Amino acid sequence: MTTALPRTRVITQHRFGGPEVLEIEERERPVPGPGEILVRVRAAGVNAVDRLVRSGVAPLFGAPPFTLGADVSGVVEEVGAGVSRFRPGDEVFGKILAGGYAEHVTAPADEFAAKPSSLDHVHAAAAPTATLTAWQALIDIARVAPGTRVLIHAAAGGVGHAAVQIAKAEGAYVVGTARADKHDLLRELGIDEPVDYTVTDFATAVRDMDVALDLVGGDYGPRTLSTLRPGGLLVSALPGDLGLSPEDVEARGMRFAVVQVERSGTRLGKIASLLAGGRVRIHVDAVLPFTEAAKAHELGESGHTKGKIVLTLPE
Repeated sequence: MTTALPRTRVITQHRFGGPEVLEIEERERPVPGPGEILVRVRAAGVNAVDRLVRSGVAPLFGAPPFTLGADVSGVVEEVGAGVSRFRPGDEVFGKILAGGYAEHVTAPADEFAAKPSSLDHVHAAAAPTATLTAWQALIDIARVAPGTRVLIHAAAGGVGHAAVQIAKAEGAYVVGTARADKHDLLRELGIDEPVDYTVTDFATAVRDMDVALDLVGGDYGPRTLSTLRPGGLLVSALPGDLGLSPEDVEARGMRFAVVQVERSGTRLGKIASLLAGGRVRIHVDAVLPFTEAAKAHELGESGHTKGKIVLTLPE
C-alpha cells in the first residue's frame, strides 16, 4: 500500500492579471535538498514587486504558473544535507527567490537568519526585502556615516521607512518625501525633514544632499540630481525605470549606482541586531490571512498604505 505524501497549500496563479488571478492550490510538501531547509511558514511579506510580477509588468519568473512571495518567517521543520546553521524547531526569517505565499517553503539555508526572539513572525516577515534593500543601498554602496545628508523618496513605504531608520542608526541627517498624512509616522521613526511632494517641489526645496535613494523612478531620477551636492551619489532601486543614464549623472558632476537586492542571511543577521534592539522597527500597516492574498494585493495597489502588508498562516 502506497503511503500518501504530506500535502501543503500555496497561493499560485496560472495567468497574468489582476489580484483575482491568485488562487489556492494543494500540492506535495517540498523536501529540502543539500544546503536547504524546509520552513513551516508563519507569515509572508507582500512586496510591491509581487504585484508587478503578478500583473506581467515585470515577468521575472517567465510565464505562469508560479508562486509569489520572497519574504518569510517561520519554523525550521527539516534540514538538508550539509546544513549546520539551523536545526528543526529554530525560528528563522529570510528573503528567498520566490514561493513564500505557501504553508511550506524550501530554500538555501544561507538565505535565512535566526529570528530575534523579541520580534514576532509578522514583523519578521515584513523585514527582509525592505531592510536588505535599504542596507545594501545605504551601507554597502553609499557608506552612510554620521553627518551624511540623505534624501529618501517614498520614505513612508516598505523600503523607504526601513531606509530612514537605517540611515538614522548610522547618524545621518535624513530628508524624506511622502504625503502629509504619513509625516507623523516618519517623525516617529526619527526623520529630520519630511517633505510633502504633493505641495512642495522637492527638486527646488531640497539642497546639498550627499546621497539620494530613489524608490519611485520615472522623472524622479533627473529631478533628484538638483538636490545633490557636487560629487553627490544617486542610488536607484529601480533598475528598469531609472529615468536617466549613468552618463547623464556623471555629466552633472555626480555619481550614480543601482541597488539590486541580494539574498543574504549574513547581512540579515546584522540587521536582526538592529531589529532586536528596536533601532529599526518595521511598520506593518495591514495583516491578512494567507487565504486573502488577492485582497492584500488590492490594498497594496490602493497607494494608501504605510509600511508593509503581511499574510499570516495558521500554526
